[in-house]
Amino acid sequence: MKKCLLFVPILVLLCSLTNPPIDFYQAQLRFPRVKEALKSKGKMVDEMLSSKGVSTANFDLFFRVFKKEQKFEVWAKNKQESTFKLIKVYDFCASTGVLGPKRRSGDRQTPEGFYTIDAFNPTSNYYLSFRVGYPNASDKKFADWLNPGDNIFVHGSCITIGCIPVGDDNIKELYLLAARAKSGEQEIPIHIFPNKMTDENYAALKSEYASNATLLEFWSWLKPGYDAFEKSNAVPTVTVDEAGKYIVK
Repeated sequence: MKKCLLFVPILVLLCSLTNPPIDFYQAQLRFPRVKEALKSKGKMVDEMLSSKGVSTANFDLFFRVFKKEQKFEVWAKNKQESTFKLIKVYDFCASTGVLGPKRRSGDRQTPEGFYTIDAFNPTSNYYLSFRVGYPNASDKKFADWLNPGDNIFVHGSCITIGCIPVGDDNIKELYLLAARAKSGEQEIPIHIFPNKMTDENYAALKSEYASNATLLEFWSWLKPGYDAFEKSNAVPTVTVDEAGKYIVK
């Protein structure tokens, strides 16, 4: 066993020296479901982008999710541009939980906050899927420290216990878009809100949840991120302070 462990790093190094790096998107196309997605949806995805003046091969992607409305927005821009254009809006096909963040495994909650896509699964039990980077630095301050939960995916099918299901047909488009953006070495942001946090909707939240000061304080951290993008169509820089509060710049 020790002999095998000693040789693994050497073999990995030799492979990296003799074989050029594989483009992420092209590597994904080796999987049957991704290949089928390209066959059935590739032309449509190209048209979605080109109709908005966005390159089909070299673009940045941004997702916004609204839990109450059960909407999943896709925004894209050319690499050299600073502002995003709305490409398409998808509907959830199932949901669980209530408004508010995810705080422990098994609570059936979809997270709320500012995340990035951190993994892809071309052989998912739910057709195709990509993962939301929960828990993030803020979540770790407030979630159950022993078992905060994880593996929150955007996926096909219409079954969920806290993920974001969009159905098999729609995940084909979303997966192709995300895999292409990943090939451009982009970190794909995904912002998840309780609702569309317009001033009117935010006032309604404050009224309905007036007795829950902790939840209202948390939502007050999200509102500036929503407002910043609405104002500029540029993804704001968001950090987390030592107390776990989101700071939007």
